[in-house]
Amino acid sequence: MLNIALFGPPGAGKGTQSEFLIKKYKLFYISTGDLLRKEIANKTKLGQEAQGIIASGGLVSDEIIVQIIEKTIIDHPDSNGFLFDGFPRTYIQAYILEGLMLKLNTSLTCLISLSVQEEESVSRLLKRGVTSGRTDDNEVVIRNRLREYTEKTMPVLQFYKDKGIFFEVEGMSSIEEVHQSITKIIELELSKKLLNIVLFGYPGCGRGSQGKALAKAFGLEYVATGEILDKEIKNQTETGKRIMELYENGQLVPDEIVIPLIERKLADSKGIKGFIFKGFPRTLVQSYILDGLLKKHGSSISQIIEIEVPTLELIRRLDERSKTAGCMPYDTSTAKIVKRLQEHETKTVPVIEKYNQLHGVTKIDGTGSFGEVFEKLSFEIENGLRNMR
Repeated sequence: MLNIALFGPPGAGKGTQSEFLIKKYKLFYISTGDLLRKEIANKTKLGQEAQGIIASGGLVSDEIIVQIIEKTIIDHPDSNGFLFDGFPRTYIQAYILEGLMLKLNTSLTCLISLSVQEEESVSRLLKRGVTSGRTDDNEVVIRNRLREYTEKTMPVLQFYKDKGIFFEVEGMSSIEEVHQSITKIIELELSKKLLNIVLFGYPGCGRGSQGKALAKAFGLEYVATGEILDKEIKNQTETGKRIMELYENGQLVPDEIVIPLIERKLADSKGIKGFIFKGFPRTLVQSYILDGLLKKHGSSISQIIEIEVPTLELIRRLDERSKTAGCMPYDTSTAKIVKRLQEHETKTVPVIEKYNQLHGVTKIDGTGSFGEVFEKLSFEIENGLRNMR
């Protein structure tokens, strides 16, 4: 998701540039003023509360503003991202936006500030006043607004400078030149975003073979818990010995062992375009852990794909696999196969349902040849890459 905060003093040209960005990147425009007016016009609970405050001469609280913004974001799940105009206005609101983005499992991509000298802003706004008829487009009011902008927004800009996502654009240039400068910044930031895919599906659907092939084709790091655990055993590490002991006693490997290994895998992977996760997360708890791990590394889930195969076909495939070198421990009998399928249904299906509510899950028909299924998966991933750009 592409989330941009566009800053600049009155008269900097934010409105013009916003129109370009909304159209080019399919963003939803969020202006706190516009949202407040809409809530008041629709006589919503928040709108009526805000109207009462305004009528009494007060300022609408951050508590109301953030609820309206959160509601707007949630109501537009199909948006490719959001363009914030006029928010955050204060240092406190910057923290509010951070918390809101975290809650919605996303983040602000960048803050772009249009730099315009005060005299140029005054000149532009005075010219606008001639045609707009706005009473606030007079020099005294304009200079007060510019002074207020500087005093309030400097701490906000420093907040995002410290985070490393602040960019300044020379707003004195032509409209086209400003637009090109902004686009260059956005494209650079988008190129840094990792493509993180979670591949779901019942045992036997082909996740492993497809996941490895997709990772190779798209330059992704393949992350499979089974392989990570097996590597520890093969290398005879202390962790590997603990894992082997658990296996021998018929016990599951706890998250306390699995999570540090996955985190190390993420940290050690350099120069890759993203990750494709297979076999993780398996539970609701692990889904929250994965969100946290990716957030810690400045990233998030990009796509969730589920490979669907009919149950009888799954059993047939797993039975066939039991006769090969690729036999898994749960392939050795029909009873074990059914138990593993049931375990997926009780533990992992709720995870898929959670992700479907938050992000949407793309479902792929896993029947057909390997090449046919790979082609379908590749098509969806390519679409995901285009949406990221």
